[in-house]
Amino acid sequence: MSYGVLVGLHLLCGSIFIGIVAFEVLILEGIRPHLPARTMALVEQGIHLRGRKIMPWVVVTLFASGITMAYQHYSNIGWPFDSSFGTLLAVKILLALSVLVHFIIAMKHSICGDMTSKRFKYTHLSVFAHMLAIIFLAKGMYYIQW
Repeated sequence: MSYGVLVGLHLLCGSIFIGIVAFEVLILEGIRPHLPARTMALVEQGIHLRGRKIMPWVVVTLFASGITMAYQHYSNIGWPFDSSFGTLLAVKILLALSVLVHFIIAMKHSICGDMTSKRFKYTHLSVFAHMLAIIFLAKGMYYIQW
């Protein structure tokens, strides 16, 4: 697959993923105090049901395209710590793996029916922070050099 197609898929899936997480952190958490707990639980349940249908495909495509691009980069630049680009990419990959672990654990809790509002909130806050760091690292890989 061409590199341009990989970049396009990666950006599309990354935008969907961070967009959903950003919505949940910035919008959904903001309306929580204004809704009855039962209503908020129903909203979260609806999000879980929809998320279980689309997010696995988004995450698989995001990681598959990212792994393929990382392989191509490391083939060209050498091992992760041979350059600032490689080092920042390695940190980005570690953060992405942490996001993947968060995602798998959240899916498990959602499927088992024990995803509490508190767990929902803190999982999304953590993933949001990870995603912001990943975005800045992705841009920094092309501008930060040592």
